[in-house]
Amino acid sequence: MTIISWTLGVILVISNLLLMLLVLLHRGRGGGLSDLFGGGFSSSLGGSSLAERNLDRFTIAIGLIWAASVIGLGLVLSV
Repeated sequence: MTIISWTLGVILVISNLLLMLLVLLHRGRGGGLSDLFGGGFSSSLGGSSLAERNLDRFTIAIGLIWAASVIGLGLVLSV
């Protein structure tokens, strides 16, 4: 395997682990794992808090990195 495929594979594994962690940190209907880290408090002002919006942004960014590494690895290995 070439350096490019190894690099994309490492990026894929790291982004996969980060994506799983970030998804588990999101607050669901039942609270979930985010309650363990102090995410169980909800604001009565309505809307999302800054931390929730940043968590959403990080999750989307890591998801895009994951998707790009999957596509890139597929293209590299198909040649």
